[in-house]
Amino acid sequence: MSPDDLKPGAAAKGAEARRVHVALAHRSYDVHIGPGLLASAPGLIEAVLGPSRCGIVTDENVAARHLAPLEAGLAAAGRHAGSIVLPPGEGTKSFAQLDRVCQQLLELGLERGDAVIAVGGGVIGDLAGFAASILRRGVRYVQVPTTLLAQVDSSVGGKTGINTPQGKNLVGAFHQPSLVLADTDVLATLPARQMRAGYAEIAKYGLLGDAELFYWLEANWQRLFRHETPALIAAITRSVEMKAEIVARDETETGDRALLNLGHTFGHALEAWTGYSDRLLHGEAVSIGMCLAIRLSEELEHCPPQMAARVAGHLKAVGLATSIRDISGPGGMPGPQDLLRLMRQDKKVQGGRLTLILVRDIGQAFAARDVDPARLLELLDRAALIEPGGP
Repeated sequence: MSPDDLKPGAAAKGAEARRVHVALAHRSYDVHIGPGLLASAPGLIEAVLGPSRCGIVTDENVAARHLAPLEAGLAAAGRHAGSIVLPPGEGTKSFAQLDRVCQQLLELGLERGDAVIAVGGGVIGDLAGFAASILRRGVRYVQVPTTLLAQVDSSVGGKTGINTPQGKNLVGAFHQPSLVLADTDVLATLPARQMRAGYAEIAKYGLLGDAELFYWLEANWQRLFRHETPALIAAITRSVEMKAEIVARDETETGDRALLNLGHTFGHALEAWTGYSDRLLHGEAVSIGMCLAIRLSEELEHCPPQMAARVAGHLKAVGLATSIRDISGPGGMPGPQDLLRLMRQDKKVQGGRLTLILVRDIGQAFAARDVDPARLLELLDRAALIEPGGP
């Protein structure tokens, strides 16, 4: 994708499907982005996997809308081994559901040369990918992401896993998919709240490494929520390109890949505190986390004044949560010590010290490992007093 594709007005050029290559030597694969990909999925899958039997893993909501055509297409080619339909929601990323999926995939008779097809959002992609990584010591899998968040982020890069009471994604494996099919048409069935949650991850890419993308979003974000296909393809493609470039340099998150976690250390703690429930979607938690990270960057004089207000103002205009006080429902407010304890479960902790992703400016993120925990506690304490969307 050319940088010109992200200039205001450029997205009206057309709705051609795009393809992004994730370069990982013998684990390389393509991400297809565009309309109508679900209908052509059986042929695209067979072109990559060959004569393999496929077990589909999805959830109840996705199954009701999108499962039957995919099953029919795979069955017509003699490739459908069976389907597993799970409850929707973050709570499905658990040991109990992992056990269920593995048992059922084995009952379907999947062999080492066969494949798992993950059809759904980030929860299904993470869980099914993890099951594929351990089934018969590793089988191939294909990601068919059906949410905006999964299309721009979680379906790419090979991170798989489940949640535990101690924190999010603390048990899992790096296991790259063989193919990713991001059908922009399916996004039309998403609730507005899910679209907003996915948008937070697109904004993250602009904030961490592409200022032009963030400026483009400020001017064009309404197009994504009107489901204008060219705009969706442009935003999704640029996000996937950025992730592919980082993953190719740092597949197992020992360096640059940590930048992809802008807002996530705060966000994952908030998700754990809310019990991985519908009180707080992942993208909403990331939105709050990015606002906290940028506010901290500003207070530590790493970035220009008023950057936190600019970012929070944009995310608030989109309809996203920007403050801890935006979290609704029972349970009250989390205490600073509670959040810091949950943040210490972050996978990037080294020697007991947190790694926080901060910013020097829009598009200029960096990893900080020397933030005084006392400063974090002060920030979290004040965050509970700041009006939602405030600086």
